[in-house]
Order: sequence, then C-alpha cells, then structure tokens
Amino acid sequence: MKTVRIDAKCMHYTPLNQKIRAAVAEGAEEIILDNVLGQRFIGDGLRGNVRIIINGVPGGDLGMFMSGPTCIVNGNAEHAPGNTMDRGMLVIHGSAGDAVAHSMRGGKVFIKNNIGYRGGIHMKQYEVEARPVLVVGGTAHSFLGEYMAGGLVLVLGIGKEKAMTDRGIGSGIHGGEIIIRGDVDDYLLGVGAKKFKFTEADLERIAPIIKSFCEQFGYDPAEFLDTNYTRIGPASSRPFASKYVWE
Repeated sequence: MKTVRIDAKCMHYTPLNQKIRAAVAEGAEEIILDNVLGQRFIGDGLRGNVRIIINGVPGGDLGMFMSGPTCIVNGNAEHAPGNTMDRGMLVIHGSAGDAVAHSMRGGKVFIKNNIGYRGGIHMKQYEVEARPVLVVGGTAHSFLGEYMAGGLVLVLGIGKEKAMTDRGIGSGIHGGEIIIRGDVDDYLLGVGAKKFKFTEADLERIAPIIKSFCEQFGYDPAEFLDTNYTRIGPASSRPFASKYVWE
C-alpha cells in the first residue's frame, strides 16, 4: 500500500488540500494527516478508494461532494461533515458540530459521540443502492432530520438516559426515516413528523448498519439488536402544503 504522510501543523487549508489532491493523483492509497487543526474542506470532491486518516480536528465541510474515499478522524470534527456527499464513509472518533450530513446523497457518516443542531438536514435519496446513512452513537440537538427527503438517521444514545431530549425532530420531513433508541416523547417531534411502530422487519433492515458502526468503534452489536427503537417518518409527503396552496 502506498502511504503518504503530511504534517498539517500551521498549514492553511488551501495548500493542505492541494497536497492531498496531488497525493491522490500520484496513486496514494492511504494519506495520514498529522496536526490537523481546523483546516476546512478536507477530502472535498475526491473520488476513488483512498483512505485518509486525520489526526486532529478537521474544519467545516469535511468530505463535501466526496464520492468513494474513506476519512477516519481520530478526534472531533467541526460543522457539516458529509455535506452533499455521494459515496464513501466518514468515521469520526469523537463528536461533530451542526448540520452533520447536510444534503447528503449517499455513503455513510458514523459519529461515535454527539452532534450539534440540524443533523441530517435536507438528506435525500435518488437510488435504492445510494441511500445516505448517518449514525450517531450519543445524542443530537434540536431539529434532527429537518426537511429530510430520504435516507436514514440512526441515534443510539450510548451512555445517555434518553437518546433524544431536544425538540424539533423531523421538522418538515417528507421522505426517509429517523430511528432513535428507546422511546421518544411526542412533544419532541417537529411539524410534519410522525412516530411509527418499530418492527422486526425494521431491525432486519438496519442490523447491518448497526454491526458496521459497532465494528468501527469496538462496541458489541448484540447490545443494540432488538426492537427497542422509535421510528419517525413523514406524516405527509407535503407537510407544509397548506402554507403555500389552498386545499
């Protein structure tokens, strides 16, 4: 395996991303970035199967428009990792900021701990095989899955008394689904969101995702392979129709 190591200490994000692109163009299969501290746009628009290991805290829009690579972050991440991502995987061994997986179209984003506000906002799905997936090991703040049009958001609530305690879950959702470990109080749901019974068939669908997440972070998947979940989806495909047209 051809490995390239880059020291990002005190480096502006533009030359850092130029070095990453040059390494990919020269056939690097693995790129290790050391001393990352807030540099934005890492991995943006990259294609192929390169593996990028980030030691530090990457800045906003990690993996934006990415199509294929895997980014592993040994630490936290700032806002909007996975923004409009097509394929590939982001694995964050910490927490992340607001708007995680914003407008994501495919691939997987795994967050070991917690995320900020509006996680999964505008996630969408065009093909069955290209379903975007966001898994949060801890909890998420308000407006999770806002305006979702497709994909899956899964919150496991590891180490939490309740997986979700913030309001606005699924506000304006008109496609996709949000699955949350345990019960979810009705008052936490946003406009247009509805709770559905979580079934054995649902568990069978998400079991491979749970196993993949647990493999990344060293958890025992058996702890999560039951039906103790709440599934949230759209009450209507047009949740705000009455705001714009007479019905």
